[in-house]
Formats: sequence, C-alpha cells, structure tokens
Amino acid sequence: MAEWVNVAPTSELTAGTRKVVLTEIGPIAVFNLADELFAIEDVCTHDGGELASGVLDGDQIICPRHGSRFCIRTGRVLSPPAYEDIEIFPTRIENETVQVNIDL
Repeated sequence: MAEWVNVAPTSELTAGTRKVVLTEIGPIAVFNLADELFAIEDVCTHDGGELASGVLDGDQIICPRHGSRFCIRTGRVLSPPAYEDIEIFPTRIENETVQVNIDL
C-alpha cells in the first residue's frame, strides 16, 4: 500500500518553488517546475550533502557542494564528481495538498 506524505498546501508550492520535507526515509526535496511536481531524495550521492539549496538549471539541480548535476525528472546523475543516480518519488495533489509517495 502506498504511503503518501503531506508536503505543503498547493498554495505554498507554486511554480518555481521548492520545499524539503523530512520523512521516515530521510529528506525529500519537492520542486514545482512550471506547475509540474517532482520529488527527489535530498542527498547527493557523491558525499551525502543536501541538494535542495543548489541552483536549478532547467530541470537540473546543481549540488551546492561540489557541482554534480542531477535531473530532477529522472534522478539521473549528469556530471561528476557524483556517479550514482538519486532516488525519485511519485507526487500527487490530494485535497489541495502536495503529497509524495515514500513507499519503496
């Protein structure tokens, strides 16, 4: 059974914004790109640092520590020093609340 975690009301996660939610499996960063929601684990696979405060370049997040790039749509690593992809999570809107599914 899916485990959906509330992130924020839709009014707080508007286009161009992001939010980190702490879950039982760790921090998850949720991004609203042009009214599309994407959720990734907020942990760089290079050294375990957080990603959410990094610069967004289109649909890529740039790690603020060492510059690795990840696609927030697919979780794919796009540049070193990271070589492992990050986990992505399904999102939905339920009763005007953004939710992320942490059931792995």
